[in-house]
Amino acid sequence: MADATSQKYRKPDIVATGGMDTNAILSDRLSGEILCSLTGHSKEITSLKFVNQNGLFITGSADKTVRIWQGSKDGDYSCIHTLKDHTAEVEAVTVHPSQKYFVTTSRDNSWCFYDISTCSCLTQVGEASGQEGYTSAAFHPDGRILGTGTTDAVVKIWDVKTQSKAANFDGHVGPVTAMSFSENGYFLATAALDGAKLWDLRTSKCFKTFPPCNSDTTTNAVEFDFSGKYLAIGGSDIRVYQLANPKMKCRVIKTLQDLSGTGKITSIKFGVDATYIAVGSMDQNLQIFGHQSY
Repeated sequence: MADATSQKYRKPDIVATGGMDTNAILSDRLSGEILCSLTGHSKEITSLKFVNQNGLFITGSADKTVRIWQGSKDGDYSCIHTLKDHTAEVEAVTVHPSQKYFVTTSRDNSWCFYDISTCSCLTQVGEASGQEGYTSAAFHPDGRILGTGTTDAVVKIWDVKTQSKAANFDGHVGPVTAMSFSENGYFLATAALDGAKLWDLRTSKCFKTFPPCNSDTTTNAVEFDFSGKYLAIGGSDIRVYQLANPKMKCRVIKTLQDLSGTGKITSIKFGVDATYIAVGSMDQNLQIFGHQSY
């Protein structure tokens, strides 16, 4: 079984996945060819992201570490840094829109803010509370706001400059498994056991809830495309919504079945211009749906 995630690299057509086998796999999307396999983590990879400059790639793992990988002209990657600032599982990695910083969140109830050029932790923000830690994270498109999800169903919005909390969003049931900001910066989509929710950042209110299509399956993935016209939600299947106006109308334009047969989607990522959707699931395989599918 695998917990795969995928991230589109904006230069070559490369998709990356990571899972319980502790490896990160980089594949050519068009041919399906495996380009390289990155080894080094001792437990499952929980999150991975490309940095869209300098050929860098970041992985977070349940082994409590974050690894920075450097790509070469021949397509290989080597680990250039192993970061050990967390004391529990690293659950999410998110890259700042400037591509100069990134944040990791952990079950140790803290998040770390890193400088990509030096791979140094500039600050580590923790909270003295009884919660079990953070499970997801995403930067707002303007880079001034950070969203984090917790094991106790709370979405926390942070001011990046001051590292202070700007808002708490309550209403989910179960750990917040994923989140995605719309490109216009007005909306935040979040996912949890009880489905997905859309929040208006201007009012800090939830204005739409998408119940799970299977009550026994956690909604593990939610993703806006770059234009903000589409929203994909993954649980026991993948549902793609067209957002003419998120506050007025969200129309399902396609339901994509989980071809793995497991009925457990773990990640979704839109390709550039929403030309495809990359989907990770519990069967250790990557599914690619072309635009004609939805």
